[in-house]
Amino acid sequence: MEKKLTALSHLFVTVFMSGFASFIVVPVITDVTMVAVCPGTDECSLAIYLSGFQQAIIGLGTALMMPLIGNLSDQYGRKALLTLPMTLSIIPLAVLACSRTTNYFYAYYALRTLTAMVCEGSINCLALAYVADNISDSQRASAFGILAGISSGAFVCATLAARFLATGSTFQVATFVSILAVVYMRIFLEESIQNQVNGMTQPILKEGEDVIQKDGNAPREMSVSKKIPSVGDIISLLKGSPSFSQAAAVAFFNSLAEGGMISSSMFYLKARFHFNKNQFADLMLIAGIVSTISQLFLMPLLVSPIGDRRLLSIGLLVTCTNAILCSIAWSAWVPYAATALSIVMVFAPPSLRSIVSKQAGAREQGKAQGCISGVSSLANIIAPLIFSPLTALFLSEEAPFHFPGFSIMCIAITLMIAFIQSLMIGSAPSTSSDENSGNCIEV
Repeated sequence: MEKKLTALSHLFVTVFMSGFASFIVVPVITDVTMVAVCPGTDECSLAIYLSGFQQAIIGLGTALMMPLIGNLSDQYGRKALLTLPMTLSIIPLAVLACSRTTNYFYAYYALRTLTAMVCEGSINCLALAYVADNISDSQRASAFGILAGISSGAFVCATLAARFLATGSTFQVATFVSILAVVYMRIFLEESIQNQVNGMTQPILKEGEDVIQKDGNAPREMSVSKKIPSVGDIISLLKGSPSFSQAAAVAFFNSLAEGGMISSSMFYLKARFHFNKNQFADLMLIAGIVSTISQLFLMPLLVSPIGDRRLLSIGLLVTCTNAILCSIAWSAWVPYAATALSIVMVFAPPSLRSIVSKQAGAREQGKAQGCISGVSSLANIIAPLIFSPLTALFLSEEAPFHFPGFSIMCIAITLMIAFIQSLMIGSAPSTSSDENSGNCIEV
C-alpha cells in the first residue's frame, strides 16, 4: 500500500513539473508570435493561420501516435514511454530560451510542430493509464479528477510565474523545469506494470458479455501478436462497447470545440479588447485556481452521489454556456466573469476518461486512453481548419456581418452537440478486471 502511494506521489510530481514547463509559455506565446510575424500590430491573419496550421499538423501526428504510444505502454511500461515525449518537449523550449527573433521563432515553430506530434497529450495519456493501473474502478473518477487537479495546480503556478517573469526568462525557466522533470521521473518513478507479463492483454468486452472461455473455465489472458495497432484494431476497439464508442463521439466534439478555442480565443480577445500577455495570464490564473480547487476538493465529493456520466453532461453544458458568453462579450470584464464557470467545466475531461477506463481491460488501459487521445487529436486536426479561417474572417474588415465572436459561437454549438451525445451514454457495466484488486489503492 505504502509503495503504491509513493509511486503515485512521484507521478504527481512528474506531471506537475512537466505541466509547469508547458503552461508557463502559454500566456507569452501569442505576443512572441505577433512580434515575430507582424510586429507593431494587434491583428494579424498570418499569425492566426500559422497557429491553425501548426495545430492541424500536430493533431494529425498525435492522431496516429496516441494509439501507438498507449498500446506500446501496455507492452513495455508507462515509464519507458513517458521518457520519449518528456525529452522531446525540451528541444523547442530551448530554442526560444536562446532568442525570440524572427529566425529563432520559425526554428521553434518547425521544431515545436515536429516534436508535438509525439509529445502533445502523450504525458497526460500515459499518466491516466498509470493511475488506472493502481486505482480500483470505483475510485477511478476521483483519482482522475485529482490528477487533473495536479495539472491545474501546475497551470496556476506556471501562470503566476509567467505573470511576473520577463519573456526571455520564461522560456529559460521552462527549459530548466522540463529537464528537471525528466531526471526526476527517471530516478524516482516506479514502473506500474513491471510485474505483468509482457505481451499479454485482456480484450475490451462488449456490454453484457462475460469473460468465459468456451470450455467454461476461468478467463485466460490473450497474447498480442502485434504491438502496433492498425486502423482495424482501433475500429474494433470502438465497436467493442456502445458506451466506449459514445464516449469517443463526445471526446471528438469536445476536442473539436477545445481546439477551436485554442486556435481562436486569444486572437479574438487581442483584436476585440487589446489583451496582452498580462491579461491572458490573469484569465488563465483565475481559471486555473478555480479548476484546481474544484478538481481536488469538489469533484471527489460529487462523483459518488452524482456519477461520472452526469458530471460529464453538466461539465459540457456549462462549457457551452461559457463559450456563448465569450462570443457575445460586450466588455473586457465578461471573459473574466465567464472563467468562474471553470469550477464546473473541469468536471468533463476526468469524467470522460473514467467512463473510458471502465470499458477497458486491466491491461488495456494504455490502448483505451491512447485511442481516445487519438480521436481527440483527430478533432484537433479539423478544428483549426474550420475555426481559424472563421476567426480571421470575422475579425477582418471583409466580414460578411459584424459579429467578431462568430467563431466562438460556432464552438458553443459544437459543445452543445457533445452535450447531447453525452446524454446518450448508457450505464454500462465495467469491464475492467478486478483480478488485481489487491494491487489497487483507494483514493
